[in-house]
Amino acid sequence: MMETEINWPKHPRILEINTWPWLNSLSEQYNTPINLNNIPDEILDNNFSLFDVIWLMGVWERSPKSRKIAIEHPDLQIEYRKALNEFKAEDVVGSPYSIHYYRVDNHLGGNEGLISFRKKLKDRGLLLILDYVPNHVAIDHLWTLLKSNVFIKGNQEDLTSHPQEFFTVVDQVYAHGRDPYFLPWTDTIQINAFSSEAREKAIFTLLDIAQLCNGVRCDMAMLMTNKVFIQTWGERAGLPPETEFWVAVIDSVRDKFPEFKFLAEVYWGMEWDLQQQGFDFCYDKTLYDRLLYDDAQSVKGHLQAAWDYQKKLLRFIENHDEKRAIEAFGEDKSQAAAILALTLPGARLIHEGQMMGYNIKLPVQLGRRLNEEKNMDLLLFYQNLLKAGPGKYFSEGNWELLNIDPVNNYDISSANLIAYQWGLENNYRVIIVNFSKYFSRGHVRLKNLDYTINAYEFIDLLNHKQYTHKNENLEKYGLYTELTPWSGHIFSIKEIN
Repeated sequence: MMETEINWPKHPRILEINTWPWLNSLSEQYNTPINLNNIPDEILDNNFSLFDVIWLMGVWERSPKSRKIAIEHPDLQIEYRKALNEFKAEDVVGSPYSIHYYRVDNHLGGNEGLISFRKKLKDRGLLLILDYVPNHVAIDHLWTLLKSNVFIKGNQEDLTSHPQEFFTVVDQVYAHGRDPYFLPWTDTIQINAFSSEAREKAIFTLLDIAQLCNGVRCDMAMLMTNKVFIQTWGERAGLPPETEFWVAVIDSVRDKFPEFKFLAEVYWGMEWDLQQQGFDFCYDKTLYDRLLYDDAQSVKGHLQAAWDYQKKLLRFIENHDEKRAIEAFGEDKSQAAAILALTLPGARLIHEGQMMGYNIKLPVQLGRRLNEEKNMDLLLFYQNLLKAGPGKYFSEGNWELLNIDPVNNYDISSANLIAYQWGLENNYRVIIVNFSKYFSRGHVRLKNLDYTINAYEFIDLLNHKQYTHKNENLEKYGLYTELTPWSGHIFSIKEIN
């Protein structure tokens, strides 16, 4: 096994890949069976070169019982038909979050295939993250056959009163996995976050996973906090330990793998809580929602949070749980949102297919997807954006939100603009976005420029244009900017003496 790498960027670019349908698509493309052991080099070279980290979603062995439930579930069948028109039973491979065993599924190449794939990533300077599901395992997981206190237990009265929430294994009643607000996941069994035995199993599982990759994305991570677990399970869970689940688990894993990273899927405003419990990056659902539903002022309000919080957020406008970005935002607005999400501090996530403008949201239970037409203009936009944005060089740089003045007392369109800059020594990236459907303009107040020289040349790396601004005007008024709806600049700045 390879040791964990130590070269994590501070603001990594992450590509999420839905592994099973991705490999199926590659097999169709190359007309030969492809798994993790024989990914063509050209795929790695052409598709991964603009990223730092690959997240292979859904590699672990899936549950046979979960697959049966997924095939027969009437609501899921509706979603399958939306994605595939006509689906067959063999298209349904089961939920990747109802894990039967933490071993790479043989259909995908097994652990050996993953090791081979990781070596190819390492040769290209890329890191690998995988899933970890702390809250539950599959209802037919081997742990269910053990006499233990790993799971939340029920009784016959629970089974009679709430048959959708409880089930039996041999002669024991157990609870299905759930969160406090929704119906349970009936293909899972609920782990007891307060159980010392469950915590030990979590640590051993993660130590095994840490030998295969550089980090984990932890599913619904906030469910394991004392606060939420008590809310969900009350007295069934027993007394909460003094040490939070994640503090105990993360500290134990980091003792052996100090550079191993933990990424949290988290909602309900609990990002800061999980950052304090040891997570390196936490989903920024607040940014996603404000980009989708609110205006520039709301987005800027979110960006005024403290640096220690901002730098540990994971920004996205699409992942496997949300609608496709082009479907949710529309093409033009999705580009403005992408400029922001991929240039802000913290981790930046792109979902496979997002750059090509794929429209179909694929249920995670499916192992096959339709071939969609690529939006080549959008692909070119994303490629330019990833090349132009602040990359590894600015990992040690400073990030600052910039003030924007109106051009006159009658023009309020500057409120639609969002601007910030990255700086390291005398190198800068200035990002300005018109996050509105209106033509907008304003004077952006730059920081830390040397106004004793004659002028600066502003090179727009996103749109391949150049502008020269005299320093007397920059100092007095700021950088004049006008932008069409849902557009932006990414400027590199060069001194002109």
